[in-house]
Amino acid sequence: MHGATGIGSLPGTDPDEAARIVVGELPDLPHLAELPARGVGADLIGRTAGLLVDLAVEVVTSGYRVTAKPGKDHRRAVDLLRRDLDAFEEALERAGAQPSVVKVQAAGPWTLTAGIELMRGHRVLTDRGALKEFAESLTEGLRQHVREVAKRTGAKVVVQLDEPGLPAVLNGLLPTPSKLGTVPPVPEPEARALLAGVIDGFEDVIVHCCAPKPPLTLLREAGASAIAFDATLIKGTDSLDELGETFEAGTRLLLGLVPSTDPGRPVTLKEVAAPAFELVDRLGFPRSTLAEQAIPTPTCGLAGAKQSWVMRALSLSRDLASAFSEPPEGW
Repeated sequence: MHGATGIGSLPGTDPDEAARIVVGELPDLPHLAELPARGVGADLIGRTAGLLVDLAVEVVTSGYRVTAKPGKDHRRAVDLLRRDLDAFEEALERAGAQPSVVKVQAAGPWTLTAGIELMRGHRVLTDRGALKEFAESLTEGLRQHVREVAKRTGAKVVVQLDEPGLPAVLNGLLPTPSKLGTVPPVPEPEARALLAGVIDGFEDVIVHCCAPKPPLTLLREAGASAIAFDATLIKGTDSLDELGETFEAGTRLLLGLVPSTDPGRPVTLKEVAAPAFELVDRLGFPRSTLAEQAIPTPTCGLAGAKQSWVMRALSLSRDLASAFSEPPEGW
């Protein structure tokens, strides 16, 4: 993996336009765009549930719930993903692009099972048997998806597991169905083992967590070959120590540096690059570490951005990759 990439989501509802932008702006590591503005089945949980093998979900008033057999909600998710893949393949063909690596995204096992209810209303992650079943189904469904994307693009496929919910799972912050209590925290060894089981199913896995304190050590020890996070939020010695150990271990880092929505003022390349250079300087690593181990991205998904900012954010990310390799004079 090299160059720059996006986290996953883009604004709007047109998969052809989204694929054209991604292929044009991120030629080295394009990703299969997500368009959550389309609603049910296009959001992180619904889209990933559409990949599951022998498990299906439906929409109820409280969100997604396990159902006995696939219905219209499941079919919608499958159809939307197929349409996205068609658009991606066509955009690559039209551009005459043949990237060696492409990226796909899905919810990781903890975020997925925190976001789906069992038939009796409790979250899937509260039932050990259901949790295991979902993790295995996710792994198998993602494998099939990766094979399909590889066949269509001729590229190696990197999987990104999105785990925005993992810190809440670890810290016991998920509300129960009654909203009167919280789900007990999941012990770190258990969280790591389940995640490792999914990661083991693939050659190259990025785990993305844009929380203020991503569990970097847990993700690295679970076997992630790369970790994506919002680098502008890294503060405090604990996080810095973990980051130093992650660099030391040779783990690739997707550093979220470019604002994911328009800050409403001009933004310079030097300004968005500053947190990355400051991090390696503070940790005592040579700046060349960024060229070797870091891939610049927006701070999170771009679903909330204006279309004009999407182009700017992705081109800034691409320019950052060049600046990591050859920092301009005076930086």
